[in-house]
Amino acid sequence: MEGEIRSLHSRGDGLSLIFTETELKGAYLVSLECVADERGFFARSWCEKEFQEVGLSSRIVQCSISYNRVKGTLRGMHFQLPPFEEEKLVRCTRGAIYDVIIDLRHESKSFGKYFGATLTAESRTMLYIPKGFAHGFLTLEDDTEIFYQMSEFYAPDSARGVRWNDPAFGIEWPGEVRVLSKKDRSYPDFDLKKYRN
Repeated sequence: MEGEIRSLHSRGDGLSLIFTETELKGAYLVSLECVADERGFFARSWCEKEFQEVGLSSRIVQCSISYNRVKGTLRGMHFQLPPFEEEKLVRCTRGAIYDVIIDLRHESKSFGKYFGATLTAESRTMLYIPKGFAHGFLTLEDDTEIFYQMSEFYAPDSARGVRWNDPAFGIEWPGEVRVLSKKDRSYPDFDLKKYRN
């Protein structure tokens, strides 16, 4: 795959992580290299040294699980203000989601742009999200579960969000939004020009 990076930290056991940078600089899809036999397969899903070799943060201070009963549940788009900005590594462990990030780094060439990818329990692909991004997802199946690894502790006073359907970003969600919290629905329109200046 174009843009694919295999970690140099392979131990010669056929196991390594595969990093593919998205069009939003610093955000990566992370795939597993599986070694299969008659029992099933074995794969490495996390390696501090491999993340460091690619230039990504390997700090993890909190992990969380999001369980969603109904297809069409939308959570997002969330971020934390400095100094509590987070890097996140997101994986769907049951069901499927359409995972979306928005680049809110005002100095970035892709400021205001979004990237979306389908993450499923079967593919086991993860999304690495740098600091300065808003994040959210739409469940594509009932009983979907997501596992997060985060580089910072949750700081409620620094928690912010942008609206999932704000025309400033033009996110094309692949299905109907059936469940949405009052808070996620209430974020005001985002002024890209004001935020950049």
